[in-house]
Amino acid sequence: MAGLDHFGLLAPIYEKFIPLRQPHVIISMLELPVEGCILDAGGGTGRVAQALAGHAAHVVVADLSLKMLQRAAAKGGLDSVCSYSEALPFPDESFERVIMVDALHHVHDQPHTALEMWRVVKPGGLILIEEPDIHTLAVKAVALLEKVALMRSHFLSPEEIAALFSANAAEIGFQRDGFNAWLTIRKTA
Repeated sequence: MAGLDHFGLLAPIYEKFIPLRQPHVIISMLELPVEGCILDAGGGTGRVAQALAGHAAHVVVADLSLKMLQRAAAKGGLDSVCSYSEALPFPDESFERVIMVDALHHVHDQPHTALEMWRVVKPGGLILIEEPDIHTLAVKAVALLEKVALMRSHFLSPEEIAALFSANAAEIGFQRDGFNAWLTIRKTA
């Protein structure tokens, strides 16, 4: 999609304004360590993936922004792949864990992104999605600001995100943490 490259512009300053908070929470929710591979879909600069390196055999950051991926590659210990989350370039059942932190509202086709994350996670594997909770006033304000900035953001409620996976053989967990909602989706079949 043509247009302003918001994330390319934000790449040099992204982690200064949106630092990784509480990596131990993500590590616990992902039930790490794991011997297999982790995919950070929409992982941008690798700010989350970097905290996971050493807790898995391999950590891959997939993102559409080349400038964000350059930042991820510079961290070391991470592989970066430029890709739409709606068309992940990996074989079926490639990853023990798939994460998407603060990115689902930025993808163009959220249902297809959910299908792709489901496709690449192994049976018994876990998907972890963290999204700003649109039920909160602060996130509603952010959603409005992103619209004014001409970003293609579309915020889903935690219930709508869970519904993206409800047709699959999944165990879905949910919790709120301040302005954020965390969903765990375990692939049971």
